[in-house]
Amino acid sequence: MKNPLEEAGIPLTLSVGEVAQRSGVAVSTLHFYESKGLIASWRTEGNQRRYPRGVLRRVAFIRVAQRVGIALTDIAKALEELPDGRAPDREDWARLSASWRAELDERIAQMKKLRDTLDDCIGCGCLSIDRCKLRNPLDRLAAEGPGARRLLILKPPINDRSSSATPEAAAQRRKPARPR
Repeated sequence: MKNPLEEAGIPLTLSVGEVAQRSGVAVSTLHFYESKGLIASWRTEGNQRRYPRGVLRRVAFIRVAQRVGIALTDIAKALEELPDGRAPDREDWARLSASWRAELDERIAQMKKLRDTLDDCIGCGCLSIDRCKLRNPLDRLAAEGPGARRLLILKPPINDRSSSATPEAAAQRRKPARPR
């Protein structure tokens, strides 16, 4: 009995050129992904690479994950969780994507904060914007650490989920000290 795709004239395997064309990814990128273990192919008797059709989803997943800033090493770890010997189903993909949800939410929050506050004092220490005198007088935010302190979305350390690690607590710590 033939697979429904085969019955419709859709091949179950693709050449490297077909994968490149359908996915919009260069052949050299596919070879790179394969060298990193992100995708797999096999060779025909004529030594041509062949990929299962499901590789298109893996490539799309890799590209989207890269686009939102997820490192290839993290992508590889996630893809290792997918089953061998069968195409991943909806539940497999849901489980895999759920593992990144918190990280993506954090990145989204950071990007929104960047978008909304980049034209104001960001606490970087340059003191070149007129509002710096009000929002970061005498570069007091330097005491909190390096970088643009007002742009950072601070997440508490894994072992400290107490109330002292909340955004409210961080804001309280930012309040200027009273003169003595």
